[in-house]
Amino acid sequence: MVLDIAGLFPPIPTNFTSSGQIDLHALASNLSVWNTYDLAGYVVQGSNGEVVYMSENERVAVVEAVRKNTDKLIIAGAGCESTIQTIRLCQRMAQAGANAVLVINPHYYTKGMQNPQVITNHFLQVADSSPIPVVLYNMPGNTGIPIPNSCIVELANHPNIIGYKDSGGKVAKIAYVVQECPGFQVLAGSASFLAPALCLGAVGGVCALANIAPQKVLDMMGMVHRGEIVEAMTLQKTLVEPNTAVTAGFGVPGLKCALDYLGMCGGATRSPLLKLSDSNARKLYAILHKAGISKLRSTSNRQAKL
Repeated sequence: MVLDIAGLFPPIPTNFTSSGQIDLHALASNLSVWNTYDLAGYVVQGSNGEVVYMSENERVAVVEAVRKNTDKLIIAGAGCESTIQTIRLCQRMAQAGANAVLVINPHYYTKGMQNPQVITNHFLQVADSSPIPVVLYNMPGNTGIPIPNSCIVELANHPNIIGYKDSGGKVAKIAYVVQECPGFQVLAGSASFLAPALCLGAVGGVCALANIAPQKVLDMMGMVHRGEIVEAMTLQKTLVEPNTAVTAGFGVPGLKCALDYLGMCGGATRSPLLKLSDSNARKLYAILHKAGISKLRSTSNRQAKL
């Protein structure tokens, strides 16, 4: 039976102390809040997790910590530049408690990685060896190389590749994949185009905004599922600005600043990323206020596990 990944997944940040160490206490505290919402699960060690600044052991340790603090699904980022590294990390993420792995396309050797045969071969080897299902991850804003549609269509036929997360923002690409790959589970990679993606057949979203406004995103998804399209699009428009602020606008520093502002644990970024400047923080607060994003639920009666 294919793992069902429909629903909303926040791509959670990695909490660090001021000295740059992983802060498991802060992570557990955040999870105790998120767990109170009707989320399908979490994407752990994706782009918002500052994954490129972490060692393999650290990446696995964060997934282990999340598993100790939730029964929800975990999709763990396992993409590396080499195929053999990616396979090894998929295996370790499975042992750490992940239900599926999110695998981004290699991109460092840019010219070579633009060859569709190279990309397809990489993902097929990973899928053949991964003990848990694979979700393809298209993030051209970071890789500079979109996964070609032809590759996605071919890879969707592999029994261990169950879905595709698209963070490229091209709704036409999502529509094409949904049309050409019946039964293949597509996740929108941003709250900015989540409602249109759902209308086209996406099954859910991996949205940074869900870290700080989970109920608003869930409400919008519910409207689409009930056929309340006008209402969903009206809400969708109000979410574009705050979503942009904690993604392309202010990036991971903005997301962490927003979490701190809303009473959760954002904390430090890992160098070379810098803390959001005071002037940009004020701009961010104004955007959150305008969108009606306020403190998340209290968790005073919940106990986190470390």
